[in-house]
Amino acid sequence: MSVKVKIKNIGKEKLKKYERTLESKLKQIMSASGDLVRNEAIQSIMSGAKGGRTYEKYNPRRTHVASSDGQPPASDTGFLVSNIVKNVKRSGHEIEVESKANYSKFLEFGTQNMKPRPFLFPALEKNKPKIRRLLKNVKGKV
Repeated sequence: MSVKVKIKNIGKEKLKKYERTLESKLKQIMSASGDLVRNEAIQSIMSGAKGGRTYEKYNPRRTHVASSDGQPPASDTGFLVSNIVKNVKRSGHEIEVESKANYSKFLEFGTQNMKPRPFLFPALEKNKPKIRRLLKNVKGKV
């Protein structure tokens, strides 16, 4: 996606300053957008009643209530949540939110034996309106 803007009757120095201001604000908004998605994914895992199967786990011994089909995964050890990260690409115009836990894709998309327990895609979908509003309000002073 590209945007072209033509500004008349402004000096080159003012134009450069305006460009730097817009660039800085855009980078801040992109980073904040990544935080929104990451935080929502974590919150969906950590909160909410889980309606799946209850069973005993060992090492350490504990009772775990799993999530139901379609619900975000239920946290057990906190490993999944601790591995959800935001990566800012060098340009600052691209942000990735990913889970580095090796079993994340199985939770997000399911397997032959388990229905999906999505947490990343719903976090993005929930925050799209907020992100769009933030981007609409990118303005700088000339």
